[in-house]
Amino acid sequence: MLMKNDIYWMKYALYFAKLAKYNGEIPVGAIIIKNNKIISFGNNNTIKNNDPTAHAEIIALRRAGKYLKNYRLLNTTMYVTLEPCLMCSGAIIMSRISRLVFSTYNKKYSNIGSFVDLLGIYNINYKIKINSGILKKECTSIIHDFFYLKRKKK
Repeated sequence: MLMKNDIYWMKYALYFAKLAKYNGEIPVGAIIIKNNKIISFGNNNTIKNNDPTAHAEIIALRRAGKYLKNYRLLNTTMYVTLEPCLMCSGAIIMSRISRLVFSTYNKKYSNIGSFVDLLGIYNINYKIKINSGILKKECTSIIHDFFYLKRKKK
């Protein structure tokens, strides 16, 4: 049942990744769920906003905090199309999200198990459940296609 729900919600995150791609941004999308309802979303906007922190996850976290009127996003799940970078992982820890579901590993700036396992550090006082690989083919494809076309234009 969980896997079926994860696929359902990841499709929404993928929609926001496609929106980012359409706007010329690196195609990453994120949503935050609470009580089986989307309370927040984000897509990369670093180029448009001239802001290196305008990652999909950060935007979704900020919106969720405003929606809940609390920086602690307890009992929520974040779905994101790409493994969060170190900055986003730190923000996810600080937000107290209960569960993180990401699709594909970030081979360049990975941190969950493959480079620096920030979310798996044992001496932090808050543990987040992590799942990966949901809609991996689709989410990997959109990233690969984006960078392929970008290199081709050069």
